Amino acid sequence: MFDRLEDLLIRMEEILSELQEPDVASDQNRFRKLMKEQNDLSPIVEAYKEYKGCKQTIEDSLQMLEEESDEEMRELAKEELNEAKARVEELERELKILLLPKDPNDDKNVIVEIRAGAGGDEAALFAAEIYRMYLHYAESRRWKVELVECEEIGIGGMKNVTFMINGSGAYSVMKYESGVHRVQRVPETESGGRIHTSTITVAVIPEAEEVDVQIDEKDIRIDVMRASGNGGQCVNTTDSAVRLTHYPTGIVIYSQTEKSQLQNKDKAFALLRAKLYDLECQKQHDAEAEARKSQIGTGDRSEKIRTYNFPQGRVTDHRIGLTLYKLDKIMNGDIQEIIDACIAADQSAKLANMNE
Repeated sequence: MFDRLEDLLIRMEEILSELQEPDVASDQNRFRKLMKEQNDLSPIVEAYKEYKGCKQTIEDSLQMLEEESDEEMRELAKEELNEAKARVEELERELKILLLPKDPNDDKNVIVEIRAGAGGDEAALFAAEIYRMYLHYAESRRWKVELVECEEIGIGGMKNVTFMINGSGAYSVMKYESGVHRVQRVPETESGGRIHTSTITVAVIPEAEEVDVQIDEKDIRIDVMRASGNGGQCVNTTDSAVRLTHYPTGIVIYSQTEKSQLQNKDKAFALLRAKLYDLECQKQHDAEAEARKSQIGTGDRSEKIRTYNFPQGRVTDHRIGLTLYKLDKIMNGDIQEIIDACIAADQSAKLANMNE
């Protein structure tokens, strides 16, 4: 590990030197690449420099204890020694986490699909509430949300909704939301006051660039049509909606949220690229079954990950055994505590897997 850290320290010095070269600023691609590498390495290098500083403090303190006769100075040296030793242990764990292989999709934007499952209208109502939960969370992170597709029911629910989240590191956070979400509560339509259980599924897909996925035009059928449902001015009066059919996979994408046919087409192709890229990622996950065992709920979308129990005001994440009694805040977008716990559990599982 320390040989690798020394190599990264040298690489950081090389990057800083390259960034000072006069011709780098004129080459935007090279400049962006160097800046990204610098940003990625900075936390590792800073932690390693602090680690080396603490190790030096330990050496200096031990030497002082050998040479110093003044009791007050010896007590000071012991205090510095204990603090440095404790910090070294913390930094060793931090460095191991920082050196874990990074998911190549972590920096990407995401496409989120929410679909009502078992429970009829109640499931559709819950799907709409989870959609709003993610909107509030994205707003708290200053991420931009764009609606791609939505099928509503008359009482305010959603059979399905697809939206894009544009924000730095969106996938690294949102990937832990993939899976089956279960709600337990008394539906408004239930006269007997019985608690019902309904489910929805959430799929979080990293956005794919054109370089990630090549789509052959011969494999696509493009249909344009008039948008349906509740739309703004012009949405329902022009052929603005776009439907893409991908023959090899059978994937059908429908986009109608924009007034412009061109904008809907761009959104539809973005969603198709993401789905094709996700299919490839799933194949890789399946081929690396052992590696998936060390991940916290980011692979299997049939996995029941969370229960929202309204009568008791609690939310339980089944993957990590976390229960929080603040359902109202969570439904209003306060999900960071759950995500942080998932990230910590994921990192611990990967570290344990590496040590086996």
